[in-house]
Amino acid sequence: MNRQLHKFGVTTLSDADGIKRIVSLLKKYGQPNDLIVVSAMGNTTSLLMNWVNLSKENPVEANRTLQMIRHQYLIHASALLKKPESVTLPFLDDILTLSARLDQTLTEATYAEIVGHGEIWAARLLTAYLNQQGMPAEFIDARRFLTAERHVLPTLLTVPSQQKLQPILTEHADKYLVISGYISQNDAGETVLLGRHGADYSATKTAALADIEQVTIWGEIAGVYSADPNLVKNASLLSLLRLDEATELARLSAPILHPNSLQPVSEAMLKLRLRSTREPEKGFTQVEHLLASSAQGKIVTHHNQIGLIELVIPLSQDIKQWENQFYTWLQQLQLNPMALSLDENERTLKLVYPNELIDDIFIKFKGLPLPTESTSIRYDLAMLGIIGANICQNSLQMMRFFQQIKNQPIELIWQSPQNISVVAILRQPVTRELLKNVHDDLFRAHKTIGLVVLGKGEVAKTWLQLYQQEREKMAARSHFDFTLMGIVASQKAWLDYQGLSHLTVNHLDQLFEQHAKELQPAELLNWLSLHPFDELVLLDITASDFIAEHYINYAKHGFHVVSANKRAAAFPLGRYHQIEEAFSLAGSYWLYNATVGSGLPITTIVHDLVESGDKILSVEGTFSNSLAWLFYQYDGSTPFSELVEQAWLQGLMERDPREDLFGYDALRKLVITARSAGYALDNHTVKCHGLIPKQLADLSITDFFEQLSQVDDDIYQRYQAAQEDGLVLRYIARFHAPNQATIQLEAIDPEDNIAKTLPGENLFMIKSQWYRDNPLVIHGPSSGKAMTAGAILSDLNRLTKLI
Repeated sequence: MNRQLHKFGVTTLSDADGIKRIVSLLKKYGQPNDLIVVSAMGNTTSLLMNWVNLSKENPVEANRTLQMIRHQYLIHASALLKKPESVTLPFLDDILTLSARLDQTLTEATYAEIVGHGEIWAARLLTAYLNQQGMPAEFIDARRFLTAERHVLPTLLTVPSQQKLQPILTEHADKYLVISGYISQNDAGETVLLGRHGADYSATKTAALADIEQVTIWGEIAGVYSADPNLVKNASLLSLLRLDEATELARLSAPILHPNSLQPVSEAMLKLRLRSTREPEKGFTQVEHLLASSAQGKIVTHHNQIGLIELVIPLSQDIKQWENQFYTWLQQLQLNPMALSLDENERTLKLVYPNELIDDIFIKFKGLPLPTESTSIRYDLAMLGIIGANICQNSLQMMRFFQQIKNQPIELIWQSPQNISVVAILRQPVTRELLKNVHDDLFRAHKTIGLVVLGKGEVAKTWLQLYQQEREKMAARSHFDFTLMGIVASQKAWLDYQGLSHLTVNHLDQLFEQHAKELQPAELLNWLSLHPFDELVLLDITASDFIAEHYINYAKHGFHVVSANKRAAAFPLGRYHQIEEAFSLAGSYWLYNATVGSGLPITTIVHDLVESGDKILSVEGTFSNSLAWLFYQYDGSTPFSELVEQAWLQGLMERDPREDLFGYDALRKLVITARSAGYALDNHTVKCHGLIPKQLADLSITDFFEQLSQVDDDIYQRYQAAQEDGLVLRYIARFHAPNQATIQLEAIDPEDNIAKTLPGENLFMIKSQWYRDNPLVIHGPSSGKAMTAGAILSDLNRLTKLI
């Protein structure tokens, strides 16, 4: 049978019950010739470190620590073994030998020998218990074969280690081999510790040396999770992890893996499995040698014990040359940092390491064979990062990550050259809340929103450009994923549940003709009703009564509507209430802030004032951009009809200019504003005085412009009369609660705020109980495609907060 290798950690070996559990696992998942690598039992290594450190400073406390080590081991041995002396006698001999070592000068080799004995004692005890259970086993001190060079992160040497291991494997071919982890030996015969979680490195390297394919690292948890499951309860177990992702996780000092432990996995193509000793059937993480993968973050990792070394490069040095030499030196000494940042302007290089290593590394930096102006060290930092193949190319996840940390005190941000991780170094610890928020934002199932644009005019095109520009920011802020799934114009529609991936706004007309199909309204509604998204939003960027009439049907199907189309919100009061009720019953939303003021949030402000307890008393202003432009420009030198035609040709008026000249556009806006203030204003109650006679209503556009000159004299006379009185003409809409509303051409003082409104601007004066004596004035640019597109996008953002 092919041998496997099992590695068991300190938590599993913490007591006699843990060792019994190991034996049960080996009976179920192992075979008689497997290799077993073990860590020390429980807190033994920590106690040994304390014993050494206290031996010179506080002998009394050192002796108490030693007695604790003796008591724990003897208790566990007596609980497990019928004849515990087989392990307790060698243990007591070791205590005498190690105590004698402490009476001598303490060297790095002596420290390693003492601290590394925890693994030896654990391996002996497990071996004895396996033999007692009728499972033939042999204890192997790893120093018999594992050969290493002493570094900050020691490296195990393949050739001499393999030469020493092969005879051991041959001699004990039919036994469990229980091997001490964490320790090795150099050519001088000195003990070399393999660093934090070095038993993992022992395990994978031993498996590679023994030509073993399957390695299982048994621990408290079932494997690698999308975040620390002890801190993030909804973290998910990753059943499959790429080797490079696992390597990066280990490099960033995740406690589940040793930084060097995955190198043998890569070199020997080992199959590595991470599994729980307590819940072995719960699942596991398999580390695979995969290459291809989509750009996707998988893990949020953090470390709150991070330090930083800062080097200042002298002005006399060429930065690029100095940098290249420095990185070569780093690689030679195997001191590669978790993250780094070079500020060429400040000539400052920052390198990040775990606190447990940084002191030793800082000492190495003192021997740097390059000049530095200064070298300093800090210990008060933390690391928060996300890991996943090509994560740096996933702009949406990157945006969400940066959105979550934007208010954190950031020291530096680093992206790995392989695009497999992005790391933020923070000046304060990573809290459970921050970790959870980042994890949830990145990995929870985000709601999906399908978008359908009704209309493909200039405003719609401008909105599409803005949407493409802002989509990822919106997704990061809102926790929704957006898909533009349709554009509808007249009787044709370009529809695709997968999204209009080939859309480029500059070629919209050509692409629409290429992909759009003719659809009857009922067919379109049926197609929309079968959408696969969590929510569907229709963006009505038309001026169509026909589409507005379908709002009730949209509501009944649960669709949301964001409207720049003023028709529905200004329907006769009964019909308006029917639409409102339909959306309310369906639990859907209808937002139409873009219908009034374009980029100025008039209806939003009015509505918010009312909801805050205020009461609107009146609203006055230039509700018509077109007529504000006309009467600002009109000075009698150019006939009014010619000025209207100029404005229409420049796109400053509605497609049918009579909508403006009859006052219908201003009327709709005034009605919508009053309704937003909570008043049941109906269209027919508004005294709307148009600028043109009714008989021009039914003419064609061509005939209309031919006959428009008949109003020139009247407008000129009114202009002249205003001039004689020192006044100016402005087309003004006024609403006074509860139902008094007028829209008409007025002669007003040039110093009046309304008179000062420039072309392309709107001005609204709101009087309320709070703003009775000093009206709230909303004044600014509000016309144009960009402003309307922005208002539509603003409503879409508001909608995501509502749903």
